[in-house]
This record gives sequence, C-alpha cells and structure tokens, in this order.
Amino acid sequence: MICFDMLHPYYLPQYLPVMDELIARGESVHFIVYRSEDQQVALDALVKQHNLPVTWVDNVEQALAYYLEHKPSWVIFGNTFDNASKLKGVSRTALMQHGIGPKSCYYTVSESDIDVRFVEGEYRLNRLQEMFPSKQFIDTGYAKLDPIIQGKEQGLDLQELGLDPNKPTLLYAPTFYPSSIEKMARDWPLQFAEYNILLKPHYFSLSKSNYKKQKQLLEHWAQFDNAYLAPIEQANLLPFMASADLLISDASSALFEFAALDKPVVWCDFYHLRWSYRGIFKFRFNKRMDEDLYKYAGVAAHAESYKELKSVVDQQIANPESFAAQRAQYTYELAGKIDGLCSQRIVDTLLSDEVS
Repeated sequence: MICFDMLHPYYLPQYLPVMDELIARGESVHFIVYRSEDQQVALDALVKQHNLPVTWVDNVEQALAYYLEHKPSWVIFGNTFDNASKLKGVSRTALMQHGIGPKSCYYTVSESDIDVRFVEGEYRLNRLQEMFPSKQFIDTGYAKLDPIIQGKEQGLDLQELGLDPNKPTLLYAPTFYPSSIEKMARDWPLQFAEYNILLKPHYFSLSKSNYKKQKQLLEHWAQFDNAYLAPIEQANLLPFMASADLLISDASSALFEFAALDKPVVWCDFYHLRWSYRGIFKFRFNKRMDEDLYKYAGVAAHAESYKELKSVVDQQIANPESFAAQRAQYTYELAGKIDGLCSQRIVDTLLSDEVS
C-alpha cells in the first residue's frame, strides 16, 4: 500500500495523476486526510468526487500513528512532516511539493527528514542538491499538469456556468498574500466586458476570517454577468487552466503552471501589503519571496498598476505568442519536462529499488 498525506485540499491535484498511474499498475493506494474547520467543505467534496479511499485524522500525531500501525511501503507528502524521522525503517517517504512558485519555502521544506524528493527540472534539482548535499532528489517533472498535457482534462463547460463560449476567457487566480485583490477596481469585470472572467482565488481568500474583505470583493465581482467565482469545493485549478486563454495572477505557483502550458500570463506587480511588511519592514516581504521571483519575472507580461492591466491583457490576447520563447526557457528550468509522463516517472521510482 502507498499512502498520500493530504494536509490541505490543494495537495490533491498533484497526487491524482500519480494515484491513477499506481492504480493502473495494480497498486493499492490510501489517503490520510486531515479534518479542518476551514477546509472541510472542500475536503468532503474532493473525497466524494474522486471516490478516494480515506482515513480521516485530526492532527499529525494521528497520521503518524496510522503509518506506524499499517506500515505502508511509501508515504508521500506535499510538504514538510516533522515526524518523518520516526518512519525510518517502517515506510519509505517521498516529498512532492504542491507548487512550483517563487516562494523560498519551495526550498526550505527539504529540511524535513524525508527519504527522497521528486523535483521539477534540472535547475531546481541542482540548487536543492547544493543546499542539501546529503539528500536524494530525482528530476521527474511536475505531475500536476499531466492530465492537461495528456488531454484527459477537458476543462469547464462555460455555457453551463452562464458564460459566453464565444468570448476569450481570462482566469484570475490571485494568491491570498501578498495579493492584488484589494487593488482591483470594484467594477473590473464590467471594464473587461468583452471577456469571460473565471475567478479562482486561493481557498484562504474564501475560508479564513483574516481575508473576509477579499471574499466580499470576490463575491461582488461574481455578480457580473461575465464572471464566475469558483466555490471553495471546486479546489482543483486544472479545469480552469484548461479553459482559459490567459491568466492574471500575482507571484504564485499558478503563474508558472499556466506558462508551462504555453499560454500568456499577465503578472500583477501591484499588491496589498500589511503595514508590517511595508517601509522599514520591507525586509520581511523580501524574505518571504525567493530570488527566483525576480529571476523569472520575464516569463510574463507585467502590469505595474491596475490602470495598466486592461491594455496589457488586450495586447497579450492579441499576441499570445509574444512571450513564447521566455515561457519555454523558464518552464524547462522551473517545471522540467512537460510531456505528460511525469507521474509515470514518479511511479517508476516508487516501484523500483532506487530509494533505500
């Protein structure tokens, strides 16, 4: 049996292609899912939608107890796991980071005592190996995108969502912090009336009380005829990416994922910062973001302010190939091979003796 540790619902899109490949090869899989007051609606919906074999836990201690009792051959994590060292000699452990964005946590999660990490691309592999020379990293690519590349993910039915299939479709997928949401105009869907707008925020924006103002704005925008707000139970970004012609986002993993599909991206350089990240405290913001944020800024067209956003979007819709060379270069470095076979490479490793 191979277990997937699902601390958050947004780990699942990365796990599903690997699960499907394991099942296709006759392997048994099981999901350990953490109950959550904020996320329970999304978790219940995902478990039901994908008919997942599940054991529910309340915390990492209960998860660890399950692994120690059932001794799966592998436990796959989407983030750090503080008790990973206690699984030595019981189960082999693997890390599949749930995003490929520019935040420094992409690297620091490898401090966890996990046996092997599946990595997206040669650049990331070399950098991680330099930072953690004693750890094992394997370049497999980014499995989350496999269903789109393979053609299994067909996207959304726009007409069913009340949108016009004849219009170009924009996907607005902002992160929760630092976010552009607070800087967008209250009537921005009206100003973009010639487009469909898919609103797919990070689930924190819809579920956490800290971000209630973001939720109010998102629900207000959803009232416009050309806009659709994904409810919290629609946790998977893939159908939205498959349906959209262009992505508008902040510095998020979604930005690099969409660029890896060779579709145009508009990167919002305007975002709301808490007072504790401004002025003399700007170093806190810089610490939060990795140097890759600036290194790979060329992957997209940039809007420095909301006022610029419309003209930049119009230009990219009219000339979608204008950043194609940059997208190809940066995708190779950040996401690795985009061939639809990443999950196969991961399963090849899981079923081999490469990892002791």
